[in-house]
Amino acid sequence: MNERSVMTVRIASVFMAGALLAVMATGSLACGSSSGTVFPLRIESGKSYPVDGDDHPFFMQGDSPWSLIGDLTEEDAYLYLEDRKARGFNTVLVNLLEHRFSRNAPADAYGEKPFAENGDFVAPNEAYFAHADRVLQKACDLGFLVLLAPAYLGYGGGPDGWYQEMSAAGVGKLSDYGHFVGRRYRHFDNIMWVNGGDYNPADKDLVRALAKGIMEEDPQALGTFHGGSDTAPVDFWGHEPWLEVNNVFTYGPVYTAAIREHNLNRGMPFFLMETAYEFEYGADEYRIRIQAYQAILSGAFGHLYGNNPIWHFGGPGLFRPTMGWKEALDSPGATSMEVLFAFISSIKWWLLEPDSKNRLLVDGMGKDMGRAVAATARDGSYAVVYMPNNDGVTIDLAQLSTTSIRALWRDPTSGEVTDVIGSPFKPERTGFKPQELNSRGYRDWILELIPQDPVAQSQ
Repeated sequence: MNERSVMTVRIASVFMAGALLAVMATGSLACGSSSGTVFPLRIESGKSYPVDGDDHPFFMQGDSPWSLIGDLTEEDAYLYLEDRKARGFNTVLVNLLEHRFSRNAPADAYGEKPFAENGDFVAPNEAYFAHADRVLQKACDLGFLVLLAPAYLGYGGGPDGWYQEMSAAGVGKLSDYGHFVGRRYRHFDNIMWVNGGDYNPADKDLVRALAKGIMEEDPQALGTFHGGSDTAPVDFWGHEPWLEVNNVFTYGPVYTAAIREHNLNRGMPFFLMETAYEFEYGADEYRIRIQAYQAILSGAFGHLYGNNPIWHFGGPGLFRPTMGWKEALDSPGATSMEVLFAFISSIKWWLLEPDSKNRLLVDGMGKDMGRAVAATARDGSYAVVYMPNNDGVTIDLAQLSTTSIRALWRDPTSGEVTDVIGSPFKPERTGFKPQELNSRGYRDWILELIPQDPVAQSQ
């Protein structure tokens, strides 16, 4: 047996032992359905959203606690997850390995490093991955979809992430590592694998080997890619077998990126992976709402919200935090996301089609970050308009298939609903202008257009 063969056997033995120990320690790792979602999710042809085991459409309401495993103790990780569960979040984006953005990187809060040799991807440290197991099991118990990044690349392939170590390790070791994590976590049916990380790799084969290894162990798990900003995964990779979910990542107007993906109709559902986080780039609750609604009403099946003190917790970040992460749990942006989820949960969101040709929203739509967005149920029974500004819009109510239309103003900061003066309306072009400011003192509003007879709403 040559040196390469001996190394391969040693790696495989370590990986198999780690996976076996994980199952023995925790028992069945299959997830429950405390969120009402029956995992695993799957993609069905012709649908712009995933469905769960009961064929229910899955709306992604996510947060981005990248350093959850790397930075927090289990007690604090559980506190974070329970808070997000109580606020309606059902998805979290997490790094399995941290390289820079945690206090003891690459070690966890207990001082355990992921590998016996730093960054070689060969000999996993069981204590490190056992901690990861317990955090992931808590997320599973609470019914979260976990977007799990097996090896975050890092901006530009630099020191923020693992790309340099991946280049040194090579395709063979990364394939073995992919088999290790795929085997270890295949019993968690709530994981969507997120390859990449803020970088479009110069050597695609490194990421491809890792993704392929995971897929061979866990063929039912969905996969996506987090690349450089303004890079849709399908544009960079094409239709790789491990890539089943597309996304948008932009710091520009979300509407522009999202409506492009919708109009291209690539046969792959997409979500908003990343844009400006709250307390970064000057982003406040107002911008957070604009980003989310522009994505959702432009064809995305959901979104990930981000918050600067939370994504890296106590570890170093790119922007100086203005508060601790526990205080940030109750931020204005997070509260706005609670209101958003309550609203989306009250309607048949999966029936909505973006008004990409401006047939419903015919005037006053604005542009860029101030772009108003609209979507209509496929059968024309109801519509939703999000207005970042209160300058007024013109709606062609003749696009709806009802003869009497009730119009409602919904405050996106409080959820309070009031009838529009003059409602109900006839199916004709009508101007709508909200009151000056919402309850938080911002100019954005939601306009709901529903049948006057609620029984007539689409089934």
